[in-house]
Amino acid sequence: MIATQHDEETNREILKKELVQNVIIPVCGKYYEENETKIYVNGTGQFIIGGPVADAGCTGRKIIVDTYGGVGRHGGGAFSGKDPSKVDRSGAYFGRYVAKNIVAANLAEVCEIQISYCIGVAKPVSINLQTFGTEKIPLEQIKQILIKNLNFKPQNIINHLNLKRPIYQKTACYGHFGRLDPDFTWENTGISNRFRE
Repeated sequence: MIATQHDEETNREILKKELVQNVIIPVCGKYYEENETKIYVNGTGQFIIGGPVADAGCTGRKIIVDTYGGVGRHGGGAFSGKDPSKVDRSGAYFGRYVAKNIVAANLAEVCEIQISYCIGVAKPVSINLQTFGTEKIPLEQIKQILIKNLNFKPQNIINHLNLKRPIYQKTACYGHFGRLDPDFTWENTGISNRFRE
């Protein structure tokens, strides 16, 4: 998956072809298979306007400050100024929710989840788990339990966690995770019973 800014007159197919030839094949080498590799270039179709002009809202604390400190691996960015339609926010909340329910179901003692999205593609392009050797059943089996029981599409996440409510002022301080506030639905472990079946 590549998102790259371009001029308005740039042809999308030519851009994709050039990225495959000049970036993907040189970087991926033998791991690139022409008919087997899914390639997403600018999932929404165009990426003409970028940078601060394109990203509405204010910037805030980096995600690492609002979540787990140095414990979990993070991307960049911030939650501030983003509504739940942005998977930076809703995806992080759902990741917390899923990981907590894996632990609550006693499938692992520790769980870190990575959910990767491409703008314009509803389903995640990948879901990866890391339990640091604490899993009680194979990781692939845990992943299949998640896929069977949960819908990772952004709109479903918003609905499932009821994220379109005026709750975000509470997140302006003291972090987003680890607080037992009923508005923070991503802290609930109610679906862990479904994982045990």
